[in-house]
Amino acid sequence: MKPEIHPNYEQATISCACGNVIETFSTRGSYTVDVCSECHPFFTGKEKMMDTAGRVERFRKKYGIKGEA
Repeated sequence: MKPEIHPNYEQATISCACGNVIETFSTRGSYTVDVCSECHPFFTGKEKMMDTAGRVERFRKKYGIKGEA
C-alpha cells in the first residue's frame, strides 16, 4: 500500500436519538442517527403489518394462513 493516501481509521461513536451509543471505528468520525437496532420496530418486535384494502386478509384466506392481522 502506498503511504499517506488512505484515510485515518479512528475510534468513533454512533449516537442514536433513543440514547443508545455504539462504539466502533470509522473513517468518517462520530455521528448521530435517528433509528438504531435498539429502537427500530423491526428489531424490537413491535412491527405492525398494515392491511391496505384487505390485501393481507385476502392473502391469508387464499393460502390458509392463520395469525394476527
